[in-house]
Amino acid sequence: MGNACSVSFSCDDTISHCLDCIVSQAGYICNLKDNLAAFIRVLVAEQRQWRRLQQVQGWLSRVQDVEKEVPRLLAEIIGKEEEILGGFCSGNSIERHKYGKRVVESLKNVQSLRKEGDFKDVAQTVPENPVDERPLPPAVVGFQSTLDRVWRCLTEEPVGIVGLHGMGGVGKTTLLTQINNSFLHTSNNFDFVIWEVVSRDLQLEKMQESIAKKIGLCNESWDSKSFLELSRESSGNIQDHEEHEVCVIIVRFISHIIVFLFHQLLDGIWELVDLARLGLPVPSRTSESKVVFTTREFELCGQMDAHKSFKVECLGYEDAWRLFEEKVGRNILDSHPDIPELAETVARECGGLPLALITVGRAMASMKAPREWEHAIDVLRSSASKFSGMEKRVLSRLKFSYDFLPSNETRFCLLYCSLFPEDYSISIEDLIDCWICEGFLDDLLHACLLEEEDDNHVKMHDVVRDMALWIASTTEKQDERYLVLAGVVLTETPRSELWQEVTRMSLMQNKIWRLPESPASPHLLTLFLSSNYISMANEEFFQSMASLRVLKLSHTFLPRHFLLRYLVNLKCLNLEYTHRISKIPGQLISNLKMLEALRMFICGSSKQKSSSVLFGDSFVLVKELLGLKHLNVLTITLRSFAALQRLLASPSLQSILSNTPSLSLTNCPSLSSLSVFTLASLRHLEALDMTSCKDLEEMEIDYAGGGVKRIRETHGFFSLRKVLIGGSKLRHVTWLILAPNLKHIEMYNCGYLEEIISLEKLGEIPSEDMQNLIPFGRLECLRLYGLDKLRSIYPRALPFPHLKELKVDLCPELKKLPFDCTSGLERKLIIKGHEWWWNNLQWDDQATQNAFLPSLKTWYF
Repeated sequence: MGNACSVSFSCDDTISHCLDCIVSQAGYICNLKDNLAAFIRVLVAEQRQWRRLQQVQGWLSRVQDVEKEVPRLLAEIIGKEEEILGGFCSGNSIERHKYGKRVVESLKNVQSLRKEGDFKDVAQTVPENPVDERPLPPAVVGFQSTLDRVWRCLTEEPVGIVGLHGMGGVGKTTLLTQINNSFLHTSNNFDFVIWEVVSRDLQLEKMQESIAKKIGLCNESWDSKSFLELSRESSGNIQDHEEHEVCVIIVRFISHIIVFLFHQLLDGIWELVDLARLGLPVPSRTSESKVVFTTREFELCGQMDAHKSFKVECLGYEDAWRLFEEKVGRNILDSHPDIPELAETVARECGGLPLALITVGRAMASMKAPREWEHAIDVLRSSASKFSGMEKRVLSRLKFSYDFLPSNETRFCLLYCSLFPEDYSISIEDLIDCWICEGFLDDLLHACLLEEEDDNHVKMHDVVRDMALWIASTTEKQDERYLVLAGVVLTETPRSELWQEVTRMSLMQNKIWRLPESPASPHLLTLFLSSNYISMANEEFFQSMASLRVLKLSHTFLPRHFLLRYLVNLKCLNLEYTHRISKIPGQLISNLKMLEALRMFICGSSKQKSSSVLFGDSFVLVKELLGLKHLNVLTITLRSFAALQRLLASPSLQSILSNTPSLSLTNCPSLSSLSVFTLASLRHLEALDMTSCKDLEEMEIDYAGGGVKRIRETHGFFSLRKVLIGGSKLRHVTWLILAPNLKHIEMYNCGYLEEIISLEKLGEIPSEDMQNLIPFGRLECLRLYGLDKLRSIYPRALPFPHLKELKVDLCPELKKLPFDCTSGLERKLIIKGHEWWWNNLQWDDQATQNAFLPSLKTWYF
């Protein structure tokens, strides 16, 4: 038998000492947690925009691990007290050694944590990201119940993704807007609320950039990274917020936990949105992040893994009648005793669809004769049977408003609007150019088929657009064939057989990079190619389009040499913002003898040599314009002030130019002075661009001798909305005070500019000439870049009642802003600039500086 060797020692004192230490250290931990809990409560109550530092977070996690280990170890020792402490046999010695070692290790961990727990800083501030309030219609009815249910999902229930589905026009966006605005008035822990519109053309890069701006990621390094890198960085940044929400300091001891919630509102989803690829954490049921989206397709709720889906129903009759009554007006309903009963029938025919109720209600808002209401009922009932499925109830009722338009011409104009992409803000000027007429627009607005926007634009509701496309695609007229592929991310033009019968085609907002050989399209009258990236074009592309009347190429990257020689019947040509194009062959414009509308504002590169055909020699362009006998709409880019004077001197072009909405004077050699009166004679001028006129030193006007009075009496510059001036030697632009409706000013790279409005020149103007003049009274945006000597915007403080954005970069001498403590504070004013610039600003008093501090948005390059 072998010998057994055992080493015995007394560990009773050691165990007892360890237990005492454990108890004391455990008490320390508990006290530490209580102290931290109190700290967190104060933090939540007073500074919800704070975020714990990473090292603090790691320490807290290790504290939690020790806290779990200590009571577990105590329980094991107490449970085996007799076994461990009852004797000194070999087995007991092994157990005592094992537990003694664990106790010593636990003590070391506690002592280490105690030493590491002395933090100088435990948190850092997180930039405040307020909820942006979105506009709501004045009358919103019937959504409160659904609103309450969705709100509970977001704030109380274990739901991460919520889908709102329903037919077009039922009010999904209105409901989502109510949810968004609720965060403004209801206490919540959400730090980010992001509203993102997702159209059928799913552009993840644009969505990602929008989200990145909201969470403060956009910078130079962001712009230089690939999409996948951005996805990882965006996800990592948001995931950092997810990690910071952990704060697991013994949940059972603390009633308030600091959490950072990322709430995303996605509106208008047409297809599956891959949140992970977009760079967002995909919320689970228990996640504090939330995603809410709207869609017309119930199936998409399942594809998006919605944890809960809500169908947005049509309004019940009482709510529907309230909405309809509000749109029609009591004066119409009370104008004849038979109308109320007929009106109730019309309202019922709308099926409770809010968009239909609004559209039909407004269409009937001027109908005082019972026979008009009876006709409305007949129209609604006769068209409903022509539709099937979900869209049937929408389009049939919207078609009522289409049928009720006063003429075939107006109905044609509505169908024409469907050529523009979904959610596109349509310039009224574009519509007028394309229609070559006036007077149709008012009827469409009153019928609520087009929605009026700011700055002379309209928008077509996506459901109304669907209706127009449906009508256009089912028309029996052989001379009306529409093909609309706008905003669907095409990289090539449609295959050639699709062109043969089409009369109107829209390929706007795609990524078409080349134009192949000419497709056979003998019937094509309208072609929209705006907002594409065309780097290659076959010279014969337009050869088989002899019937083409309207061609839109604006905002398109075009080849430097672009041929249009075959378009002899062209009436409307839009080349605005085609920066790359440098050469159009001589006599091409003059050969387009049927042209009625020609738009060439900011057309061609400002860096072209003066020898470039057409663009370099503006006199050649003027000469060609003189041969266009049918021209009545013109926007233009000129590289010579003398060419402008020649245009104004021409009897045939003077009236056209005086009505031009846009003028660009760029790269004008030897232009040292420019008459303000000449520009003021352009009575309908809305946009003025003067760039790279490097010798321009003075804008001539006799301030003291009645020049201001003369311009004001003739309403000069009354229509001017936007001014861009860059690369000149101007020292001031005091004449801008004569533009009472100016909304946007951009000044850049003017190394001699000292003042926007000169104090000296302002003092020369007689006081009576300044009567009722409010400088910058409608200004919304002021951008100043690279103005080395600029020291003043205006000599004294102004109210700036409409200012929304001030952006300043590389203007080191601008040390005072023309603001008082109330300027621009009635709305959200954003001031963008470098932090060093802001810190060097001089203020009249601390109150004014404090008033504008929340408006500052710093950025770096």
